[in-house]
Amino acid sequence: MDEKTILTSSERQQMTTLTADLLRLTSAELQADDYNKVKYYLTAAAQTPAMQRDVFGLHPLLNDLQTAYIVATEIGITRGAILGVMLDGLVINGQTTIDEIRKDFGDDVARIVHGLLRIHELYEKNPIVESENFRQLLLSFAEDMRVILIVIASRVCLMRQIKDAEDDNARRRVASEAAYLYAPLAHKLGLYKLKSELEDLSLKYLEHDAYYHIKEKLNATKKSRDAYIERFILPIEEKLKAAGLHFHMKGRTKSIHSIWQKMKKQRCPFEGVYDLFAIRIILDSPLEREKQDCWQVFSIITDMYQPNPKRMRDWLSIPKSNGYESLHITVMGPEGKWVEVQIRTERMDEVAERGLAAHWRYKGVKGGEAGVESWLQNIRSALEAGDDLQLMDQFKMDLYEDEVFVFTPKGDLFKLPQGATVLDFAYAIHTKVGNKCTGGRIGGKMVTLRQVLQSGDQVEIMTHANQYPKQDWLSVAKTSRARSKIRQALKEMAATQAAFAKEELERKFKNRKIDIDEATLMHTMHRLGYKVVTEFYKALAEGVLEPSQVMDAYLTQQRHDRGELVSQTMSAEAYQAHLDAEQATSKKGDVLVIDKNLSGIDYSLARCCHPVYGDEIFGFLTAGGGIKIHRRDCPNAPALHERYGYRIMDARWAGKGASQYGVTLRVVGQDDLGIVNNITSIISKDEKLLLRSISIDSHDGLFSGTLTIMLDDTTRLRQLIQKLEGVRGVKGVTRI
Repeated sequence: MDEKTILTSSERQQMTTLTADLLRLTSAELQADDYNKVKYYLTAAAQTPAMQRDVFGLHPLLNDLQTAYIVATEIGITRGAILGVMLDGLVINGQTTIDEIRKDFGDDVARIVHGLLRIHELYEKNPIVESENFRQLLLSFAEDMRVILIVIASRVCLMRQIKDAEDDNARRRVASEAAYLYAPLAHKLGLYKLKSELEDLSLKYLEHDAYYHIKEKLNATKKSRDAYIERFILPIEEKLKAAGLHFHMKGRTKSIHSIWQKMKKQRCPFEGVYDLFAIRIILDSPLEREKQDCWQVFSIITDMYQPNPKRMRDWLSIPKSNGYESLHITVMGPEGKWVEVQIRTERMDEVAERGLAAHWRYKGVKGGEAGVESWLQNIRSALEAGDDLQLMDQFKMDLYEDEVFVFTPKGDLFKLPQGATVLDFAYAIHTKVGNKCTGGRIGGKMVTLRQVLQSGDQVEIMTHANQYPKQDWLSVAKTSRARSKIRQALKEMAATQAAFAKEELERKFKNRKIDIDEATLMHTMHRLGYKVVTEFYKALAEGVLEPSQVMDAYLTQQRHDRGELVSQTMSAEAYQAHLDAEQATSKKGDVLVIDKNLSGIDYSLARCCHPVYGDEIFGFLTAGGGIKIHRRDCPNAPALHERYGYRIMDARWAGKGASQYGVTLRVVGQDDLGIVNNITSIISKDEKLLLRSISIDSHDGLFSGTLTIMLDDTTRLRQLIQKLEGVRGVKGVTRI
């Protein structure tokens, strides 16, 4: 028997323990015979050596049980989800069917299993979530929200177990997907604890040195942090007890990922991140007194410590769309240190820890279910637009956006992502309102549809019957809903215009008594430079192409086909052969050749890596349709290949460098007298080098200089680096 398929004795013991724990945790929701049926299925599966381990050597049956345990203990959704995730592996491996699951456990469990099967099939096709696969993944999510929660728990379970995996590429792929898709999903659904864990583990696997650097710093400062928290909360506890409030308090250190992001954003070392921890005050208050008690605590703390008004967040009055409720303030504590204080009730804390699922326990409480249902509806609307590439970009951007709260003139509240415009608000109200939007009125003042909205704005949308969506609206709209509706309208308008153009062309042909042959017309389109029929009719509709031009070209093509113009026929055949050769080349793999004669293609050199003639390069198709040229060793290259592999194209230089290219070098060395003059002297002596800028920073006898130089190619760059490294006192020269 293959050792890769059977369970070890240790794994069998884990299965027995997990099954018992799961059935105990869900005993209140399980139906009378669920226990015996589940036990029968799992016992039969454990004795069958058909289940293959995954690339990390994990057994799927045990993995499903561990995922179910996370769902039960850290998210809280019950019977349908728990049974679904326990049983889906059996269906995947052919040991039972969805129909049998439906018969034994009902439609609810079968629906969960079906959603999980779709995601499994997706990953079997392609391990990278991209383009059409991404669309299918979202469809699976949008069908049943619980599937999202289970998949997040599954990814947490996997990330916890792959620390010592031998396949580093597989581990990095899993970690990348966790960072750019599953952590944002957890954030959107309010699963902040799991979101932080996914981010930390992703950082651990993708940025090993950075993760352990911060972890070691946190461990080294733990004792002093704990002592400071103790000094900070002691007087607060006394005041709150004196006020008769029932509560408990705890200190919380920021996640390693959050600290790393702050270090990168602020370009500072670990010691420069001032708000490393937060204090959480959790009140035991009845539902009717929740807000009153929270504001009372707010008043007590701000009387004791100076608050920072710019960093106050009120999610009590208007909760987040995922149901998150809390009051955040940042105050100046002892020793001049800023401390974040979060004030919430026990119920609010459970929602914050377990996300939307926690709302299902509280009937009659205004929660986030409507908000997340609205978000799922936005996914469905975006899927209808059918533009995979923009959908992926916009969806991932929307997930992490903060919110602004905007009102209609009647006082109805809308939640939009930060940066949303009047046009986004119009589409949030209704698609027809968005399509006819000409601007808005805020506080009695007329504004354009480009106006960015602020929380508290009361917005009246202005419309006009003759207004229609325009292409440049896509750069105005920030929400995926608005952008998808604009694209949908543009496509419909283009289709209508193309239909009118086709009718007009057919009428012109009929007036000149010319019968249309479809094959001849297709050859005519190619002769005129159009490979796509819709583009051809679009050109006619916009007046780029005249019907008379088409008819003349059609008659010429017709004579060619009859053999009346032999020399031109040969030319046409050569032209067609040229087209076929081009298409064959593109099928083998397009290569963008960069030289001074390249025209008709919107390309530019990426600023993140500043490629120079001679560098190994690749092309990246941007969302706007242009092409960015990156070095193959660009720091962003791994992420681009991982997340946007479908946009990458091969590229190479041809001929000679068309012009000079900007290169940035970092020079580090001892701060000796005259070293800067020696460096600039080398550059000024070479007439083919141009120094554009220089920045020098000197500290404790060391200097770090940044030079921006214009040069022709990598050969001259290598020569320059060698000369700079030969300057006395220079310790190193690196290209940025």
